[in-house]
Amino acid sequence: MSVTDYLRLRYLTHLSKPASDRLLYRTIYQHRYRTILEVGVGNAERAMRMIEVAALQSPIAEVQYNGIDLFEARTVADGPGLTLKMVHRRLRATGARIRLLPGDPLSALSGAANTVRRIDLLIVSAGLNRESLGQAWFYVPRMLHPSSLVLLAGAGEAGQFRRLSMPEIETLATAALRRRVA
Repeated sequence: MSVTDYLRLRYLTHLSKPASDRLLYRTIYQHRYRTILEVGVGNAERAMRMIEVAALQSPIAEVQYNGIDLFEARTVADGPGLTLKMVHRRLRATGARIRLLPGDPLSALSGAANTVRRIDLLIVSAGLNRESLGQAWFYVPRMLHPSSLVLLAGAGEAGQFRRLSMPEIETLATAALRRRVA
């Protein structure tokens, strides 16, 4: 690793803002995660940094980023964000394999659950439509593998991430199935 890469990694894992994202960068680097799914892309800054950190451990061509967001369908209540074209342009420049899925969590995950597989890291951002996200958990287990990590962002300024265990994910998926049947 070059000195520049080392300094950049130290910055991202210890000094970058928001502080809650530092855990993500350390986790990606330590576990050599290469396949990332982020629900709630926003301005794509975190996505670019996650790809950058993953590329320090693996060839950039092996890094795959999948992003789900409302993009153009965002409302004022959803907060700021970029268009699909702008995000794709920014992320494609990294050299990683990029797949962006427009829509709310339920519609995007239901359409991609059988094609987006073996996710190493799933990040669920704060501020998503609760009902859509609640029903979308049904599709998550089939996208994961036994050593996958799922992080759920907390609301508020701190935005700390909470790790979801596989039993918790199965419980959420079962609850979503009950809602679908009812």
